[in-house]
Amino acid sequence: MLVVFPLGLLATSLAFDIAYFSTGDGNLAMISAGIIGAIAAAIFGFVDFLGIPAGTRAKSLGIWHGFGNLIVTVLFIMSWFMRQAQAMNPSAGAFALSVIAVLLAVITGWLGGELVDRLGVGVDEGANLNAPSSLSGRPAQG
Repeated sequence: MLVVFPLGLLATSLAFDIAYFSTGDGNLAMISAGIIGAIAAAIFGFVDFLGIPAGTRAKSLGIWHGFGNLIVTVLFIMSWFMRQAQAMNPSAGAFALSVIAVLLAVITGWLGGELVDRLGVGVDEGANLNAPSSLSGRPAQG
């Protein structure tokens, strides 16, 4: 994260500059970029999800991860609409939706980490799709 996060932010800053120069208003660019990024990530995540066999822990986690991230995205879309009139001064409701979305994203992010790091979904052909939770203290391979 110490490498990827700064690189992502720096690249996104260029997109924000482009949004500002194109429209003259870059106030909603960040939340817009997040929503677009979430939709793009969902496409690839759904492709990975389709390859997970039914009846596995990975399939169950994939459902919770995907559905949770759908809710996160919808909450941010609602917040985005509420910010249209005053992007620099969001209402309490728009702010509350963002807070709820981020708190939920912490959980769905952990589920995504379980899918990739613990179960090997999308990264390991020999993945253990029924590995125990990382919180169990038991090894993924046994």
